[in-house]
Amino acid sequence: MSDERFARLPETRRRGLEKMEQVYGFTMSDGDGDFFGYTADHLFADIWNRPGLSDRDRRLLLIGLLAGQGAHDVLTIQIPAAVAAGELDADALREIVIFLCHYAGWPVGARLNSLVEETIAKSR
Repeated sequence: MSDERFARLPETRRRGLEKMEQVYGFTMSDGDGDFFGYTADHLFADIWNRPGLSDRDRRLLLIGLLAGQGAHDVLTIQIPAAVAAGELDADALREIVIFLCHYAGWPVGARLNSLVEETIAKSR
């Protein structure tokens, strides 16, 4: 089902923006510049739509990578979006924290735990 807001855009951009909305959980609009173009047209239209992994699988990989890099700013988007999409529940999120603490380090895990608990509280 195609979003009418994106009907006049090239097919690749439309697919990318629709996937971005699905992954991020908020409304997207088209953007300018090469960085936005590669993000929408390649990362989301192509990579996030490839067969072989589910969106949940991709999200789990991304959360692990972001936690390991200390990219808390992006985790504040990905964790709530995973809950909103029904990909991860409270039990799974808490298990992710425990697992990642042992690989990414306790301070990283503690910060992730705070975000997870905030997200769970807001989702109730």
